[in-house]
Amino acid sequence: MARLIDGKAIAADVRAQAARRAAELREKGVEPALAVILVGEDPASKIYVRNKARACRECGIRSEVVRLPADATQAALMAEIDRINRDERIHGLLIQLPLPAHLDAEAALAAVDWKKDVDGFHRMNAGALLNGTPTVLPCTPAGCMELLRRAGVALDGAQAVVIGRSSIVGKPMALLLMQANCTVTVCHSHTRNLADVVRRADIVVAAIGRPRFITADMIREGAAVIDVGINRMEDGSLCGDVDFDAVCEKASCITPVPGGVGPMTIAMLMRNTVQAAEKYAE
Repeated sequence: MARLIDGKAIAADVRAQAARRAAELREKGVEPALAVILVGEDPASKIYVRNKARACRECGIRSEVVRLPADATQAALMAEIDRINRDERIHGLLIQLPLPAHLDAEAALAAVDWKKDVDGFHRMNAGALLNGTPTVLPCTPAGCMELLRRAGVALDGAQAVVIGRSSIVGKPMALLLMQANCTVTVCHSHTRNLADVVRRADIVVAAIGRPRFITADMIREGAAVIDVGINRMEDGSLCGDVDFDAVCEKASCITPVPGGVGPMTIAMLMRNTVQAAEKYAE
């Protein structure tokens, strides 16, 4: 039976560390601050933003939420980004995705001051990650790496499979695993013989957004499984991209949904915000 990787407990520890560092900054006269731009009334986005604001309060980080209507123009969005870029009291800027379809998300992300990019999405930070240069790391992949390390998973030389190639999770996850000396395969909707590829992995990271897609027959005995997916079912329950109950019988360790990767994403955001404030203080 797989050992559960407790994302809630690990995230609480990461937030506690961020809170201590934030307190040290305040003693130096710098109050870490995070601004979040929320456009529209997407229910899931509103929940995420509320959770981020709560985490900021716990960590001693000042939080500012900028709310724009769903029909906000690109010019209005860019004006808010520019205002926050110029505000020296704010150290981190996050644009809550997804944006309404009429807005250019890529242009908005590119307009964020890369030194305030606590999501790790700016081209400067993405390029630094590609080159292996120290930089702010995307929150979800960084959280996955923290979970693997704290679970004691042997990374050096391991065969890792990342299922999903998004710029937010899949691609940066693959890069971080490579930096940890894993041999990495990235799978996607065009991968042939997916089950055979996944079955070779010591580490499986599922990030495709398809409920219970990864079944027990795709997992090798003793593999470590990180489930990034979070899917709401018709009955209102949540499940991941992994068939949790069945895979538990074969994996050595696994993250639950909820309570696995989700809490880590916000915890790493707190860490990134404090890091940005520390760099400002320097």
